[in-house]
Amino acid sequence: MTKNSLKHLLLILLVSSVAYSQKIVDCRVLTEGRKICNLYGSKLITIKKTIDKDDNAKLVIERKRKKHLNYKLGVVSVEDIWDKYVADEKLTHLRIDKYKPIIYTKVQKDKNLTKEPKKSIVYGKYIVLNGDVLSKIASKFELKTRELRKFNNLKGDARLRVGQELRLPFAQNIVDVIVSGKYTIEKGDSISSIAKKFGFKTKQLIKYNRMKSKNIIIVGKSIKLPLPYILAKEAVANKIALAKKKKLAKKRALAQKKKHKVNMTKGIGKRKLRVTATAYSSHSNQTDSTPFLAAWNNRIRPGMRIIAVSRDMLTKYRMKNGTRIRIGGLPGYYTVRDKMNKRYKKRIDIYMGMNRRKALRWGKRSVVIYW
Repeated sequence: MTKNSLKHLLLILLVSSVAYSQKIVDCRVLTEGRKICNLYGSKLITIKKTIDKDDNAKLVIERKRKKHLNYKLGVVSVEDIWDKYVADEKLTHLRIDKYKPIIYTKVQKDKNLTKEPKKSIVYGKYIVLNGDVLSKIASKFELKTRELRKFNNLKGDARLRVGQELRLPFAQNIVDVIVSGKYTIEKGDSISSIAKKFGFKTKQLIKYNRMKSKNIIIVGKSIKLPLPYILAKEAVANKIALAKKKKLAKKRALAQKKKHKVNMTKGIGKRKLRVTATAYSSHSNQTDSTPFLAAWNNRIRPGMRIIAVSRDMLTKYRMKNGTRIRIGGLPGYYTVRDKMNKRYKKRIDIYMGMNRRKALRWGKRSVVIYW
């Protein structure tokens, strides 16, 4: 078998294989007018030439499974091949057959072409304030510290300074809103759209701003955002304020108790005395014929906090008409407005108004008075 006959036989076999699979043909055998092919054919036809004992050439067709090749496949014309690949020497495996105007080529994969173009990141500026640290800023914008460090090319031991500018992967208006915690309502905004923009629930936004209706918003008015770092800061502030309030209330209670104790021990002046205390009311059997007229011509009426004292209290202990005293166990002050019979010593009589039963219940007690 001559070389020309071998070539003709090979061509016939290739064309017949194309005709056998009319729907989808192997991409290695693609004729003119055919634009759909099997990108990864399941079979590959190879030809081996063997010689028998009689020195006659024998053609053996061998079928093998095609291995997966790391190539990008496509259909190009001869002219495109010459202009695009051969002239630029970028074609790796090119099989040009003068009998077919359209051929299939194998071109190596270009990683730069297969990758999707990276989206450009819009950066905003953040000015470092007093007390800021990298972790605190990252937490404020819900970023990781290493991400924030990477955006700004900072080393692990880098220190921040007040007034330093940091880049953040957010638009400048978003950075300003997160820093201030307030959003200025624009035309076309609604509570639900604002909540969706910043990742909140509508009810949460309404509750945080104490709104009565979610439909009433005014353009240009500011609305507070319940950002996580703001809620955490408010929780800490509320906790501190509550602790201070409790501490202040406790301090005031102790001061009041101490003051009461001082008043009980010292009274208005610096004197104290244990006396016998009885009670009386404005009844004729407990007083004289003028139950509402006391000593020194003092007129009395029910509800007044007054006492009568024994006469030795006036001379020996320097009490007088109008002296204010405190009685141990009783609240408030009592005023000396009457005096008792001469036979009593170290004794006081507490006025109970018209309540005779209350006076009887009081009876006779030993108390300490302060004046």
